[in-house]
This record gives sequence, C-alpha cells and structure tokens, in this order.
Amino acid sequence: MISALNQLVDLVEEHLGEEIDVDRLAGGLGMTEYHLRRMFSSLAGMPLSEYVRRRRMSVAAGDVVRGKSDLLGIAVRYGYGSSEAFGRAFRAVHGASPGDVRRYGGPLRIQPQVRFRLTVEGSNPMDTRLVDRPAFRLAGHAARVPLIHQGINPHIQRHIAALPPQEHVRLKGLSDTEPAGLLQVSDGLDPDAAEGSELTYLHGIALSRDASVPEDLDVIEVPAGQWAVFRTSGPHPQTLQTAWAATATEWFPSNPWQLRPGPSIVAILERTEDFSTATCELWLPVEPA
Repeated sequence: MISALNQLVDLVEEHLGEEIDVDRLAGGLGMTEYHLRRMFSSLAGMPLSEYVRRRRMSVAAGDVVRGKSDLLGIAVRYGYGSSEAFGRAFRAVHGASPGDVRRYGGPLRIQPQVRFRLTVEGSNPMDTRLVDRPAFRLAGHAARVPLIHQGINPHIQRHIAALPPQEHVRLKGLSDTEPAGLLQVSDGLDPDAAEGSELTYLHGIALSRDASVPEDLDVIEVPAGQWAVFRTSGPHPQTLQTAWAATATEWFPSNPWQLRPGPSIVAILERTEDFSTATCELWLPVEPA
C-alpha cells in the first residue's frame, strides 16, 4: 500500500498539466481506484483531487514568479483553457492573483510533495472479524448531510433528535438480521472523502432481503459481499473515529483486503445514558486485494 501511494504521488508529478488516470494505475497495482483514493485521503489528510490542485498551483507559481511565459501560456501548460479559469484556481490556493504574485513575488502557499513512509505501529490490537453476508436491506430515516471527520456531526444529531422516541422503539422491533439493533449508516460517500462533501446518512436497522418494509421508511439495498467488522469501546465518538482512522493507517496496509463501494455501518451495542461512552461495531464493505 505504501509503495502504491508513492507511485500515485509520482504519477501526479509527471502529469500536473493533464488528467491523471488513477483507475489505470490502481488496476496495474491490483487494487481499485475507490480503495486507492480512500487510502490516500485517509493518510494524507486531504482528498487526492485537492492535493493535485495544490501541487499544480504550487509548481505553476514558480512559472508565474519567473515571468518567462505569459499567463495564458502558463494556464494552458497546467490544463486550463483560459487565463481567467487559471486565475481563479491560482487565487483559491495562494490567496492572490497571478498578476499580483508576478509583481510582488507573493504571497504563496506552497504544497510540498507528499511522501508516504512506513512507521511501526499496531501496538494496540484491533478487535476485528470478517463476515460474509448475503444481500440485505437497510431501512430507516435518511437525510443528506455534510461529512465531518472529527467530533459530533450536528447535522446528524439534529436529524436523529427530530425523530420521536417511539420511532426508535419501532425500528428496533423491525430489525431481523445482522448488523443488529439501531444503526448509523453512511452511504454515497465520495471516494476522496473530502471534509464537507455530502453523503446520505440513514438512522435505521438491517432487514433480510425478503422482509417487507413500511412505506414511510427509506431503503438502501445492500448486495451480497464481505465485511470487516471492527469492535470499539470507550469515549464516544472519539474511540470510534480513532478506530476508523486506524483502519487506513494500520489494518488495510497489513491485511490482504481493500475497501469496496458500499455503505459504512456503525452498530451501537452498548452505551451510557448520556452517550459519552459506547461499545460499537464498525462495518466496512471489503473485498480481497
């Protein structure tokens, strides 16, 4: 995985002015574009698309400052059809127009080239099991919400708080398969997993494929496949979010599995009354790497 990510970084540097064929690289490395993008964003702390944009504008800044080409020529060199489009992208990264930077030499916000290195971790064992599940359904109440990596997501909090207490009881009574109990489901997540990007959040339960679903509930159909299930226990949601990050930094790099498209599911097994502490299971859809 570390080697694959560094090859991806090298590909970015070689093709800063072109569209980067991530799918072709991933296929040559025996993995999917989806998994490669998810691992990059998890380990680099930014989506691949954002890293490419920052690097492209960082290198372009050198051409702007040196002044050896007109701005339209620089724009075309880095894949932009007009100096106006290039100027917008340049300002978004550096906070100043190319003209101002050419005149005054700055300000510049340079993105260094990322390099991934292996570090020895894994001192804390991860309680994991692999599950092969037939197709099933997720049913409940869905909403489109922005992705927030750290802390409680207030949009999800408001969505759940708007449900009457008896609705939670009704949902739990409908559940008839694993993952058991009330579930927190994230679906439709962009592979880059950018902070603020939208996803579908569903508060609901799992049902067997042939179970009937009340008409007032939203449904996500889940195909048959394999799942990695990570059990966590401790302060909530910090422990769960730490484990989620550790799947990218520790578990996937050292195991012959990769993420596949599909919903991520959190099952709350036990919790304190104020939800400050909880025991959870994180279900991630996987396939052999």
